[in-house]
Amino acid sequence: MKKEKIFIAGHKGMVGSSVLRIFKKRNYNITTLDKKKINLLDQSKVYKFLKEKKFDSVIICAARAGGIFANNKYRTNFIYENLQIQNNLIYGSHLNNVKKLIFLGSSCIYPKVTKQPMAEEDLLSGYLEPTNEPYAIAKIAGIKLCESINIQFNRDYRCLMPTNLYGVNDNFDLKNSHVIPALIRKFHEAKIKNKKKTLVWGTGKVYRDFLYVDDLADAIFKIYKLPKNQYKKLIKNVSHVNVGSGKQISIKDIATKIKDVVGFKGKIEFDKNKPDGMKLKMLSNRRIFKTGWRPKFSLKLGLNLAYNHYKTLTK
Repeated sequence: MKKEKIFIAGHKGMVGSSVLRIFKKRNYNITTLDKKKINLLDQSKVYKFLKEKKFDSVIICAARAGGIFANNKYRTNFIYENLQIQNNLIYGSHLNNVKKLIFLGSSCIYPKVTKQPMAEEDLLSGYLEPTNEPYAIAKIAGIKLCESINIQFNRDYRCLMPTNLYGVNDNFDLKNSHVIPALIRKFHEAKIKNKKKTLVWGTGKVYRDFLYVDDLADAIFKIYKLPKNQYKKLIKNVSHVNVGSGKQISIKDIATKIKDVVGFKGKIEFDKNKPDGMKLKMLSNRRIFKTGWRPKFSLKLGLNLAYNHYKTLTK
């Protein structure tokens, strides 16, 4: 049986590289494209590429992403670039008869104040967290574009909303990264410099749901392989599927765990003048669990793998 011809957009990023590995293991016909050869912000070039290649499926891992500092500082970039990338790929795929598509969002699409864990039904039920509102609005627009195309044209465009991710090929930039890679780098540098303390943003009292990136890639493959009628049944009355770890941990506790993994012996201090973001942020896994998917990587194992990868970047 001929394997589908699949385009993975954003294959060099943390999520994209993990998705690429899992599909390659199963001998799929995968196409990737370096961003130096095609700018995904350029609609005409994206449309031409999709027309020429005639893909069966597209998996969108490309996005402008970052932590609370980057989201808040580069608000225009986050809404414009994400809207442009996803519109070009989603609508371009539809125009060029791509039968199946996977779009990835983020747990920040949910309201700032909502019940926990956050279920798919909670989308658009309240105001967003201000620090990442532009990014969240872009991702919500992507979900609704896929949903609209499915309704109007009977496409099979599927949306997954992962929780906070970390792992191999993460972005370890101190200002633009998410909390886990930023703390890995902070504690590593503090250890090398024999510092007596290191500063962590916020109060440390907010809680987050962290998932190792290979677990997300496994969930993407699971959803990808689900027959269309089963997927439609899975998302009945909603537009997407959550993918979380099923557990939450405070920033204070995750900082302590990372400190121990790195081997930093100094003290942790919290900068309460810096923003915390949402107080609680845990996803409901009720739907994804119906597929048989379960996360396999413990937080301890995932943190060790992420730190070992970071050390290879510092050599």
